[in-house]
Amino acid sequence: MNIIETYLPNVYKMGWSGQAGWGTAIYLTLYMTFYAFLIGGFLGLVTGLLLVLTAPGGVLENKWVYWGLDKITSIFRAVPFIILLAVLSPLAQTLVGTSIGPNAALVPLSFAVYAFFARQVQVVLAELDSGVIEAAQASGATTKDIIGVYLSEGLPDLIRVTTVTLISLVGETAMAGAVGAGGLGNVAIAYGYNRYNHDVTILATVLIIILIFTIQFIGDFITKKVSHK
Repeated sequence: MNIIETYLPNVYKMGWSGQAGWGTAIYLTLYMTFYAFLIGGFLGLVTGLLLVLTAPGGVLENKWVYWGLDKITSIFRAVPFIILLAVLSPLAQTLVGTSIGPNAALVPLSFAVYAFFARQVQVVLAELDSGVIEAAQASGATTKDIIGVYLSEGLPDLIRVTTVTLISLVGETAMAGAVGAGGLGNVAIAYGYNRYNHDVTILATVLIIILIFTIQFIGDFITKKVSHK
């Protein structure tokens, strides 16, 4: 602690707890990442599945459902996240009772994850060997069974795109500081860059990099394990 106080004085002053403490910043980054992916990831997985199932030639071919889901996903993918924060502010106010803070940030974060992950899932499942799906259909598999085949066959790649999505999401939580969401990104900008506290900016950046590397390592490890089965 003496070394930190001597060479990283601004880092030391921020402390561990409190509204702008390092522990709080780390917690808020993990909080937003976990819950935004829990909500947006689930919606994205369902949407990605439906896009494949209702596509032309799909098991549940339906051009209107496919068209609607495709356009909604494309719209949310096209809007830059920083603008999404502003556009969805009224919706956040309605859903969580506030337009600022980490809970409010979950709304645009979830929508951003939903659109990004849905496209990733769609690409992964659409590239699976069609012969496997046709064989399942020929054997009398139900729609539920076919969904199971899609998920089991595409599991390694689904884990890979989940890793990519989580890494992208960590970056978006940094921008969420624009609505007072806090987190490491907010610390780097508000308490580091804006106040010329370079030690704060550097440490916050290092912590974000460590988090991203950890996600990448775990994702690659699980993908390898699943691929060897």
